[in-house]
Amino acid sequence: GIVVDGMAYKIIAILILAAFYGIYYIKLISQRKQGIQTNLLGKGKKGFVKAIEDSLKIVTFVAPIVELISIFMDTYIDLTWIRVFGCILGILGVVVFAVSVLTMRDSWRTGVPDDKKTELVTSGIYAYSRNPAFLGFDLIYLSILFIFFNWGLLVITVLTVVMFHLQIVKVEEAFLIKTFGEEYLEYRKKVCRYIGRKR
Repeated sequence: GIVVDGMAYKIIAILILAAFYGIYYIKLISQRKQGIQTNLLGKGKKGFVKAIEDSLKIVTFVAPIVELISIFMDTYIDLTWIRVFGCILGILGVVVFAVSVLTMRDSWRTGVPDDKKTELVTSGIYAYSRNPAFLGFDLIYLSILFIFFNWGLLVITVLTVVMFHLQIVKVEEAFLIKTFGEEYLEYRKKVCRYIGRKR
Protein backbone atom coordinates (compact mmCIF):
# COMPACT_ATOMS: atom_id res chain seq x y z
CA GLY A 1 0.00 0.00 0.00
CA ILE A 2 2.79 2.48 0.88
CA VAL A 3 4.41 2.28 -2.57
CA VAL A 4 1.12 3.16 -4.27
CA ASP A 5 0.54 6.04 -1.84
CA GLY A 6 4.00 7.49 -2.48
CA MET A 7 3.50 7.19 -6.23
CA ALA A 8 0.07 8.85 -5.96
CA TYR A 9 1.63 11.91 -4.28
CA LYS A 10 4.29 12.10 -7.01
CA ILE A 11 1.66 11.93 -9.76
CA ILE A 12 -0.51 14.59 -8.08
CA ALA A 13 2.48 16.92 -7.56
CA ILE A 14 3.67 16.53 -11.17
CA LEU A 15 0.12 17.13 -12.48
CA ILE A 16 -0.14 20.29 -10.34
CA LEU A 17 3.18 21.62 -11.71
CA ALA A 18 2.34 20.56 -15.29
CA ALA A 19 -1.05 22.32 -15.12
CA PHE A 20 0.47 25.49 -13.62
CA TYR A 21 3.38 25.80 -16.06
CA GLY A 22 1.16 24.63 -18.92
CA ILE A 23 -1.28 27.50 -18.31
CA TYR A 24 1.60 29.97 -17.96
CA TYR A 25 3.33 28.97 -21.21
CA ILE A 26 0.12 28.59 -23.25
CA LYS A 27 -0.77 32.18 -22.22
CA LEU A 28 2.77 33.38 -23.00
CA ILE A 29 2.72 31.79 -26.48
CA SER A 30 -0.82 32.95 -27.33
CA GLN A 31 0.05 36.54 -26.36
CA ARG A 32 3.33 36.38 -28.28
CA LYS A 33 1.35 35.43 -31.40
CA GLN A 34 -0.63 38.67 -30.93
CA GLY A 35 2.60 40.63 -30.62
CA ILE A 36 2.22 41.06 -26.84
CA GLN A 37 5.34 40.52 -24.75
CA THR A 38 4.18 38.83 -21.54
CA ASN A 39 7.40 38.29 -19.61
CA LEU A 40 8.77 41.74 -18.77
CA LEU A 41 10.74 40.83 -15.63
CA GLY A 42 13.87 42.98 -15.37
CA LYS A 43 13.55 44.33 -18.92
CA GLY A 44 14.27 48.04 -19.26
CA LYS A 45 14.28 48.47 -15.47
CA LYS A 46 16.82 50.23 -13.26
CA GLY A 47 18.00 50.18 -9.65
CA PHE A 48 15.83 48.64 -6.95
CA VAL A 49 13.03 47.54 -9.31
CA LYS A 50 15.55 45.77 -11.57
CA ALA A 51 17.13 44.07 -8.53
CA ILE A 52 13.74 42.75 -7.35
CA GLU A 53 12.63 41.58 -10.80
CA ASP A 54 16.00 39.93 -11.59
CA SER A 55 16.00 38.18 -8.18
CA LEU A 56 12.44 37.01 -8.80
CA LYS A 57 13.54 35.64 -12.17
CA ILE A 58 16.34 33.64 -10.50
CA VAL A 59 14.22 32.16 -7.67
CA THR A 60 11.36 31.23 -10.02
CA PHE A 61 13.91 29.45 -12.23
CA VAL A 62 15.55 27.59 -9.32
CA ALA A 63 12.30 26.72 -7.44
CA PRO A 64 10.84 24.22 -9.97
CA ILE A 65 14.25 22.48 -10.21
CA VAL A 66 14.34 22.03 -6.41
CA GLU A 67 10.67 20.98 -6.47
CA LEU A 68 11.32 18.28 -9.09
CA ILE A 69 14.41 17.01 -7.22
CA SER A 70 12.30 16.82 -4.02
CA ILE A 71 9.54 14.91 -5.84
CA PHE A 72 11.95 12.38 -7.35
CA MET A 73 13.93 11.98 -4.13
CA ASP A 74 10.58 11.53 -2.36
CA THR A 75 11.41 13.61 0.73
CA TYR A 76 8.49 14.17 3.09
CA ILE A 77 7.19 14.51 6.63
CA ASP A 78 5.35 11.30 7.43
CA LEU A 79 2.05 12.96 8.33
CA THR A 80 -0.74 12.08 5.92
CA TRP A 81 -2.85 15.16 6.72
CA ILE A 82 0.04 17.52 5.83
CA ARG A 83 0.53 15.79 2.47
CA VAL A 84 -3.21 15.69 1.71
CA PHE A 85 -3.49 19.37 2.70
CA GLY A 86 -0.63 20.05 0.25
CA CYS A 87 -2.54 18.30 -2.55
CA ILE A 88 -5.67 20.38 -1.83
CA LEU A 89 -3.62 23.61 -1.79
CA GLY A 90 -2.03 22.73 -5.13
CA ILE A 91 -5.34 22.02 -6.88
CA LEU A 92 -6.77 25.24 -5.42
CA GLY A 93 -3.66 27.14 -6.57
CA VAL A 94 -4.02 25.90 -10.15
CA VAL A 95 -7.73 26.88 -10.22
CA VAL A 96 -7.04 30.36 -8.76
CA PHE A 97 -4.15 30.91 -11.20
CA ALA A 98 -6.16 29.71 -14.23
CA VAL A 99 -9.15 31.91 -13.35
CA SER A 100 -6.92 34.96 -12.79
CA VAL A 101 -5.17 34.49 -16.17
CA LEU A 102 -8.51 34.08 -17.97
CA THR A 103 -10.00 37.12 -16.18
CA MET A 104 -7.00 39.32 -17.09
CA ARG A 105 -7.33 38.43 -20.78
CA ASP A 106 -4.72 40.46 -22.73
CA SER A 107 -3.73 42.67 -19.78
CA TRP A 108 -1.79 39.71 -18.35
CA ARG A 109 1.92 40.42 -17.75
CA THR A 110 4.80 39.01 -15.71
CA GLY A 111 6.62 42.07 -14.38
CA VAL A 112 5.44 45.62 -14.97
CA PRO A 113 5.37 47.15 -18.44
CA ASP A 114 7.29 50.41 -18.81
CA ASP A 115 5.35 51.83 -21.69
CA LYS A 116 2.52 49.45 -22.55
CA LYS A 117 -0.79 50.62 -21.12
CA THR A 118 -2.95 47.78 -19.84
CA GLU A 119 -6.44 47.99 -18.39
CA LEU A 120 -7.13 47.78 -14.66
CA VAL A 121 -9.10 44.57 -14.13
CA THR A 122 -11.30 44.68 -11.00
CA SER A 123 -14.06 42.20 -11.86
CA GLY A 124 -14.44 38.44 -11.38
CA ILE A 125 -11.77 36.95 -9.12
CA TYR A 126 -10.13 40.43 -8.94
CA ALA A 127 -13.13 41.62 -6.91
CA TYR A 128 -11.90 39.33 -4.09
CA SER A 129 -8.13 39.51 -4.51
CA ARG A 130 -5.94 42.23 -6.00
CA ASN A 131 -3.27 39.64 -6.82
CA PRO A 132 -4.96 36.28 -7.47
CA ALA A 133 -2.19 35.08 -9.82
CA PHE A 134 0.40 35.64 -7.05
CA LEU A 135 -1.97 33.93 -4.59
CA GLY A 136 -2.11 30.99 -7.03
CA PHE A 137 1.72 30.92 -7.27
CA ASP A 138 2.05 30.91 -3.48
CA LEU A 139 -0.51 28.12 -3.02
CA ILE A 140 1.30 25.96 -5.60
CA TYR A 141 4.76 26.53 -4.07
CA LEU A 142 3.41 25.80 -0.56
CA SER A 143 1.60 22.72 -1.82
CA ILE A 144 4.78 21.09 -3.16
CA LEU A 145 6.55 22.02 0.10
CA PHE A 146 3.86 20.28 2.18
CA ILE A 147 3.78 17.17 -0.02
CA PHE A 148 7.59 16.76 -0.34
CA PHE A 149 9.05 18.66 2.61
CA ASN A 150 12.81 19.11 2.98
CA TRP A 151 14.91 22.02 4.27
CA GLY A 152 16.28 23.02 0.86
CA LEU A 153 12.76 23.21 -0.53
CA LEU A 154 11.65 25.22 2.51
CA VAL A 155 14.41 27.80 1.91
CA ILE A 156 13.64 28.25 -1.81
CA THR A 157 9.86 28.34 -1.14
CA VAL A 158 10.22 31.06 1.51
CA LEU A 159 12.59 33.03 -0.78
CA THR A 160 10.16 32.77 -3.70
CA VAL A 161 7.11 33.80 -1.65
CA VAL A 162 9.06 36.76 -0.18
CA MET A 163 10.25 37.85 -3.65
CA PHE A 164 6.69 37.66 -5.02
CA HIS A 165 5.52 39.80 -2.09
CA LEU A 166 8.28 42.38 -2.72
CA GLN A 167 7.36 42.41 -6.42
CA ILE A 168 3.75 43.27 -5.48
CA VAL A 169 4.48 45.78 -2.72
CA LYS A 170 7.55 47.56 -4.11
CA VAL A 171 7.05 47.28 -7.88
CA GLU A 172 3.53 46.47 -9.05
CA GLU A 173 1.57 48.65 -6.62
CA ALA A 174 3.76 51.68 -7.36
CA PHE A 175 3.24 51.06 -11.10
CA LEU A 176 -0.55 50.74 -10.66
CA ILE A 177 -0.76 53.97 -8.64
CA LYS A 178 1.30 55.79 -11.28
CA THR A 179 -0.70 54.33 -14.18
CA PHE A 180 -4.26 54.29 -12.86
CA GLY A 181 -4.13 56.84 -10.01
CA GLU A 182 -7.42 57.38 -8.19
CA GLU A 183 -9.08 54.40 -9.91
CA TYR A 184 -6.52 52.01 -8.41
CA LEU A 185 -6.50 53.73 -5.00
CA GLU A 186 -10.30 53.29 -4.78
CA TYR A 187 -9.97 49.63 -5.78
CA ARG A 188 -7.22 49.14 -3.18
CA LYS A 189 -9.56 50.47 -0.45
CA LYS A 190 -12.16 47.81 -1.30
CA VAL A 191 -10.16 44.66 -2.05
CA CYS A 192 -7.40 42.98 0.01
CA ARG A 193 -3.93 42.35 -1.44
CA TYR A 194 -4.28 38.55 -1.35
CA ILE A 195 -7.80 37.54 -0.36
CA GLY A 196 -10.98 39.19 0.90
CA ARG A 197 -12.92 42.42 0.59
CA LYS A 198 -12.50 45.36 2.98
CA ARG A 199 -15.93 46.84 2.35
